[in-house]
Amino acid sequence: MLLSSRTPRVAALLAAGASLALVAAAAPAEPLGIGDRLFPHLGNPGYDVTDYDISFTYHGDNSKPLDAVTKIDARATSWLDRINLDFSHGTVRSVMVNGARAHYATKGEDLVVTPTAAVAPGQPLNITVQHTSDPRPGKKEVGWVRTKDGLAMANQADAAHRVFPSNDHPSDKAYFTFRVTAPKEYTAVANGLPVAKTRQGGATRWAYRTLHPMATELAQVSIGRSAVLHQEGPQGLPVRDVVPAKDVKALKPWLKKTPGQISWMEGKVGNYPFENYGLLIAHASTGFELETQTLSLFERDLFTRSGYPKWYVESIMVHELAHQWFGDSVSPRTWSDLWLNEGHATWYEALYAQERADRPMVKRMRAAYRASDAMRADGGPPAEPKAPTSDGKISIFRPVVYDGSALVLYALRQEIGADTFQRLERTWLGTHRDSTATTADFVRLASQLSGRDLTGFFDAWLHGKKTPPMPGHPDWKSDPVSKH
Repeated sequence: MLLSSRTPRVAALLAAGASLALVAAAAPAEPLGIGDRLFPHLGNPGYDVTDYDISFTYHGDNSKPLDAVTKIDARATSWLDRINLDFSHGTVRSVMVNGARAHYATKGEDLVVTPTAAVAPGQPLNITVQHTSDPRPGKKEVGWVRTKDGLAMANQADAAHRVFPSNDHPSDKAYFTFRVTAPKEYTAVANGLPVAKTRQGGATRWAYRTLHPMATELAQVSIGRSAVLHQEGPQGLPVRDVVPAKDVKALKPWLKKTPGQISWMEGKVGNYPFENYGLLIAHASTGFELETQTLSLFERDLFTRSGYPKWYVESIMVHELAHQWFGDSVSPRTWSDLWLNEGHATWYEALYAQERADRPMVKRMRAAYRASDAMRADGGPPAEPKAPTSDGKISIFRPVVYDGSALVLYALRQEIGADTFQRLERTWLGTHRDSTATTADFVRLASQLSGRDLTGFFDAWLHGKKTPPMPGHPDWKSDPVSKH
């Protein structure tokens, strides 16, 4: 995610045997979580999701709930006589577990399901939830974004469960199939490749399937009066852009830049990691752009409003593109690992601006260094971001996870040298592709490839309250932190 510069940067695991099922059944339903430091109730223990198959029926009015069916294929990792799913902002109509109707209750932002029989470790877990999906705003989190002509999704960091039942944490990636039925004058597009399109009376049913696992926060479904434009990227990569139909002419010059940007990124970090790519340009006001997997979400105004320099718009495009490698292909194991996503995307955003628009990286990094102690005071150290505020869960996206984290990468490159740094980047992506990884994983790999223990270096740069001296730039100083 990149918060816009024009707004502030913005199942239950119970006992070890089925014999406890009767005791657990008498206990009240309660929300669970996997213990994420920033979002304690996000995600759920006891199972691992492999596939989501989600159907939406849109009736042509983005102020009314969609009818939906979410099917989840998972495997139990512990005894389960209760199953927690993350879900809120919709009405549940029925739940089936392994073919049998199950009891359910809601507690907090969890849907707590009680199957007719406990599920043993290793056993398949097939859950079907019939529900609605409500696009009307409720809390400060997003989920569905209401556009001028329909809907799109913005589920980062803690909002996919406002759209569909899920294990809503990036540590549990899965394959997705989306099926969308909408009136025939609308176009529906989702992550991945199209697999079907059929007419049903006055409606069209669209289906899409991802070829790589995906975190729930990266899911994307667009429904609108849209044009879908196609071009070819490097090595024949399909590039598919989704834009408001009336804006095709104005947006095409920007869209034509994507294949070259993909080539540029591949030259830095290796082959593009997914089946296709493209921009979803939505006529909506969100205050951010978002790296939804294979189909990055952008505000229309970024491209149509005068006043934004060309180099700035292009670097923002590269920021979201870079996330396809850093954050999407290699996803954070916990939300405290967010700096690995945003720091890298900001790094390549700045590098692109340097190489294509003569905006020196060193000037941006020196400015970041001057502000770095203030960024840490406001948002915490890069790998220990402060918890979200009452303004909403998106508030974890503070400046320290952007330029403050790119500054860590700049210091690392100064410390280990450009060649080793580039080898680290490529090895990191190759090692953890289609998976998740942690800060500790990055520290171990950097130490291994540099041939020395970098634990102390990273401890200071990632966890310190004060910014360490910049290698190679002993004259750089951080401005004093205001006490007011």
